Amino acid sequence: MTDLRTPAVEAPVAAPSDPPRRGWWSVVRPWTPLLALLVAAGLPYSTLYLPGVFDDALNKPGTLQLLALCLVFGGLAAGYDLLFGRTGMLSFGHALYFAAGVYGTDILVTKVGLPLWQAALLALVGGAILAALIGAVALRTAGIAFAMVTLAFAQVGAILVARDFGGLTGGEEGLPLDVSGLPALFVGVTNTVNLYWLALAYLVLVVFVVHRVSASPTGRVLAGVRDDERRIGVLGLDPYRFKLVAFTLSGALAAGGGVIYCLLVGGASPHITSSELTLSLLVMVVLGGPATRWGPVIGGILYMYLDHRLTAFGSSSTVEGLPSVLSGPLSQPLFVLGTVFILAVYFFPGGLAGLADRLGPLRRLTGLRPGR
Repeated sequence: MTDLRTPAVEAPVAAPSDPPRRGWWSVVRPWTPLLALLVAAGLPYSTLYLPGVFDDALNKPGTLQLLALCLVFGGLAAGYDLLFGRTGMLSFGHALYFAAGVYGTDILVTKVGLPLWQAALLALVGGAILAALIGAVALRTAGIAFAMVTLAFAQVGAILVARDFGGLTGGEEGLPLDVSGLPALFVGVTNTVNLYWLALAYLVLVVFVVHRVSASPTGRVLAGVRDDERRIGVLGLDPYRFKLVAFTLSGALAAGGGVIYCLLVGGASPHITSSELTLSLLVMVVLGGPATRWGPVIGGILYMYLDHRLTAFGSSSTVEGLPSVLSGPLSQPLFVLGTVFILAVYFFPGGLAGLADRLGPLRRLTGLRPGR
């Protein structure tokens, strides 16, 4: 007997689709930090001259010193972001730990006569201990009270420096560094390149430490403290201890930057103890993007570069030839920096680190996609 039922029709098997093509940016992006590090390390070998950007070629001592200062403050901003952006603590006394590194190194080398490596180590440890002691007191408060307590301690340090406490700081004239006690590779204009590499190593170390801490369980707790401290307490964790760890580590990183800064400028001066330095660090972090991996670094480098270049720009013949209504404000670097900061915060609320994401819709609208 013949089966008259209609045979079942099997559904066609779809051919495996090709995996989506990866754009060139998605391939290159993981390697950009390494490429940037290689480029930065090779700058002293470049004779490239960028008119208007630098006064001389990239391998000249003046340019290398400016770049080294930018790298140091990029590291300082990244260390401060561990406190402000990643833990949510607004401190107005961060300049104190930076000054501890600067003056500690200078005093131990110039007044005590210790070798550089011993002086740097003691200054670093002293900065960390100072941060731990102040943090143990300041963290008993919160919010504006915490900011005011840190500012009060910083003002005490500034007064001690200005009054030449114990005849160690040089008062308002500062304390020049005795270079006779330094290794030969850090002395002289021709060895500025070594100081540049030292500043680059400091920046790499700070970024590595901050990134490792942020990616660790401790970093996740710190992010929880920033978002909702009470929830961390409900989970059975002590927010005070975690905040003290972040406060101490951030202070130690600032003290390390002070050691490099002391070598770069050849001494210590009382302006580094002022609260204006802490406010500058806050501006750097906000400008670059708080709680981002590279935002504070970019903000610190850009801020210091503009701070130095705008001073020369303000005294140039171009500005002096403008009408007084323009030459007056443009001759003041802080006015120009403030204007740049206001515009950046208004147009890029997330900082420069979020610029690529904000330009994404515009890029898609114009059809400019990475890898095409």
